[in-house]
Amino acid sequence: MQAHFENIQRIADTTTWPHAMLYLSSRVAEELDLSHLTERLVRGKGQPDTLTPAEKLELWNRLKVLSFTRMVLSLWAMTILSLYIRVQVNILGRHLYIDTARVLGISHLAEEADLIDRYDQQQFLASVDFLSNSALPNLISNMQAAATEVLKGKQLKDLFNFTVLCETVRQILDVFMSMGSPYCWVNYLMPEDAGFYKLDSTNVTKFDQLMVEARGVLSSVEFGNIVGISLGRAVDALMEDFKGQIGEGNLLSGMPLAKLLPQMVQMSSLQLEEPSNSRFIQVMQKIPEVELFFTLLYTSTPGS
Repeated sequence: MQAHFENIQRIADTTTWPHAMLYLSSRVAEELDLSHLTERLVRGKGQPDTLTPAEKLELWNRLKVLSFTRMVLSLWAMTILSLYIRVQVNILGRHLYIDTARVLGISHLAEEADLIDRYDQQQFLASVDFLSNSALPNLISNMQAAATEVLKGKQLKDLFNFTVLCETVRQILDVFMSMGSPYCWVNYLMPEDAGFYKLDSTNVTKFDQLMVEARGVLSSVEFGNIVGISLGRAVDALMEDFKGQIGEGNLLSGMPLAKLLPQMVQMSSLQLEEPSNSRFIQVMQKIPEVELFFTLLYTSTPGS
């Protein structure tokens, strides 16, 4: 069972997660394309008469809010999807292990065993793209609202050092996470009440049961705890990546926010486009509380 558990974790980290991240990256780039803002600002710099001072300030303020929105959204979505994928593969892996053991141990019941067929497996794993396919516009809207609130009063000429940048990212995450229900991530990951509408009917599928089980895990206090821990570590990893990209000296002394914005956009793209090589996946693999949570999830039985 230990060997099967370790194989499940490898599948999540090396196959399922990179695929989901690459798709998310393309959707974020599509929905939060900032090139139209930067192009107008560049044209305005080369041709001063094309933009009034008020228009230029408005463009810069929009770029400020959307740059933070894109970076923090990418960090949040990457963290939450990573955890959700591991919830999926551990639930599915446990069911498949038990089903296989049942069939091998009681061969004459093989035909009667209520096994999870390949279609239900594929449906369940494919549901990870719900965020990218359906929930992303709402996620962007709420994250942008959080960024707008936190960035009020922050000017483009303000110096941002390591501490200020880190605190700003954490504040945006805190404001965003305080919106809606205590487990706000659930409705970004799956349709509301996914699978529940069928539970009283006679045509309940394994897929429905798996989705209900996953929703129960995502709505648990224990999962909420590892979300908080994981987001904290993800912010730390992001700051380390900034040090490497910009230079620790620049972040220590501080740089004007206007000069930091392009670096933020680039960082958000790198986070999602290179998932298999990111510092993030290395950090997530080494959080003891997260590893313990998924060990217990894999070895537990539904409803226990």
